[in-house]
Amino acid sequence: MCIAIIVEGKNDKSRIRRVLTKEVLILCTFGTPGVAALEKLKKQAADRQIYIFTDNDSSGKRISGILRDVFPDAEQIYTRKGFAGVEGTPEEYLIQQLEKAGLEEYIIYPPPIPALD
Repeated sequence: MCIAIIVEGKNDKSRIRRVLTKEVLILCTFGTPGVAALEKLKKQAADRQIYIFTDNDSSGKRISGILRDVFPDAEQIYTRKGFAGVEGTPEEYLIQQLEKAGLEEYIIYPPPIPALD
């Protein structure tokens, strides 16, 4: 399955890129997308399964609402309130949310911490 994740900004993209394989296309809205930006996102996403990963704040919810109108079959993923958006979300929590969305095959898991003898 080919997938794409849409996030709000470039810092979100670089944060989430650290825990996902290169085969996952990560697209940015760069704020609240207008008609031209939405058309560009649709073209870039093509026939991929879409996941929307936004901040758990009013702006993130507004953006995800707009995106759901364009991508009605998209799955929504939010960060937890209290985190400084996707870019400020700990990697462990990003991984948990991606696992909940069923994306385990695309996750780059951190190496295990060696046990102390």
